[in-house]
Amino acid sequence: MSARAAEVQLSFSAIERMLASQVFTDQGRRYVRGSRSEKCNYAWLEAPNVRNAGGRLMIHARFTGRTSLDIFGRCIGLGDSFPLVITAVPVYDKGNVALKDVKATPEGTVGLYANSVCAALGSSLPREFHYPLGAEAKRGLEDPGTQPEYPRQLRRFDVKEIRVTDEAIVLNVDFIVFVR
Repeated sequence: MSARAAEVQLSFSAIERMLASQVFTDQGRRYVRGSRSEKCNYAWLEAPNVRNAGGRLMIHARFTGRTSLDIFGRCIGLGDSFPLVITAVPVYDKGNVALKDVKATPEGTVGLYANSVCAALGSSLPREFHYPLGAEAKRGLEDPGTQPEYPRQLRRFDVKEIRVTDEAIVLNVDFIVFVR
């Protein structure tokens, strides 16, 4: 007979901080093209806000971008700024909480520029975001600082289920800690 050993809850505010430290690294922005110093060719996301969307993770963000030429000090070309929604399914893969089935769509804006931006985001975000839950569990459960006279070894750590609730990603985990 077996039962769920534990539940790990990653709050949306913690996920927002993870996104900020891993993805939105340039003063709260994630440059998808160009950099802060470029005047006419840049694209960035900012202000991520994480929520539940019917069991999927939903990230609201603001996109600002421009594809233009600098002609005599003026930028001539396309540019836009709009809110977008990124949805994803959280998964546990090789010790990490990661994202799969990522879809980005503009909110209320339809156009070639917005659609091409969203297509690029859908393919890049899964490569950039991960939370090393397996390594964190091992480090925390084996920490000799709490009780050095009883060495511990994490022998197994499995994530049995992941779901998105109204306030967190919830992982049902099963693990074995061997105390010597």
